Amino acid sequence: MESVSTGNQTITEFILLGFSDITRLHLLFFIVFTVVYTSIIIGNMLIIVVVVSSQRLHTPMYFFLANLSFLEILYTSTVLPKMLEGFLQEVIISLSSCLLQFFIFGSLATAECFLLAIMAYDRYLAICYPLQYPFLMGPRWCLGLVVTAWLSGFLVDGLVVVLMTQLRFCGPNRIDHFYCDFMPLVDLACSDPIVAQVTTFVLSVVFLTAPFGLILASYARITLTVLRLPSGANRRKAFSTCSSHVAVVSTFYGTLMALYVAPSAVHSQLLSKVFALLYTVVTPSFNPVIYTLRNKEVHQALQKLLYIKQTEM
Repeated sequence: MESVSTGNQTITEFILLGFSDITRLHLLFFIVFTVVYTSIIIGNMLIIVVVVSSQRLHTPMYFFLANLSFLEILYTSTVLPKMLEGFLQEVIISLSSCLLQFFIFGSLATAECFLLAIMAYDRYLAICYPLQYPFLMGPRWCLGLVVTAWLSGFLVDGLVVVLMTQLRFCGPNRIDHFYCDFMPLVDLACSDPIVAQVTTFVLSVVFLTAPFGLILASYARITLTVLRLPSGANRRKAFSTCSSHVAVVSTFYGTLMALYVAPSAVHSQLLSKVFALLYTVVTPSFNPVIYTLRNKEVHQALQKLLYIKQTEM
């Protein structure tokens, strides 16, 4: 049970309310999101297996895609199990576990921002500098970019969590969300959270808009280059290699910016939860579908892999 008291004592446990205001739909939601979560794991694992097993896909573009799939498995698994538990029973989480969940999830989301920017930069080099591309995107450089993306996420959100550990919580202890997000948790602090809030806002603006700016710049240059191509078939091929990435970026960045850069745009906590569902559930479940159906090389490699498995049975 949670320890709540007055004076200098603090809360050590919280209750995640989740979607407690619509209890009649909990069983339905549990079934639906269990199926969605399973499909996210299977779909993204399938992409990783296809990329690793197909020699044809051992290129920078698919190396980044495999990392994106692995990242989404991790950050979805950080949030969804607790959300599913909340559909069956009351979820009680300790303060340390709450901060750990926020740290891991926030770090992975930040790392995804960088990774999506790297993927846009990769397409920019491949389309605008095709002859120099093998040299510009060598294996060591690709590995360095991915490691930088992962480490940057953990360093940025590590700073935020350090500031959050300085806050004191003395009541109430109910977090109106399905996971430990920054604003619902900070709203419960009884010490002044202004330093954590300002720091988080500045970091959110910098580390969301900077990668997004790189994405926009990359696709602006790509568009100009593609429009100069003499053949319509070449234009379609060039745009088709980018369309999947654009679809993922639009969903992911649109919801993140609405929640963290312009939180005033989200007028209710229920709407905030719906936005959170978009980038914690919808985007990771769409990615395997988008990249499998819209990418011919992945599609062909997947068909070949499934055909081999069938012939071995």
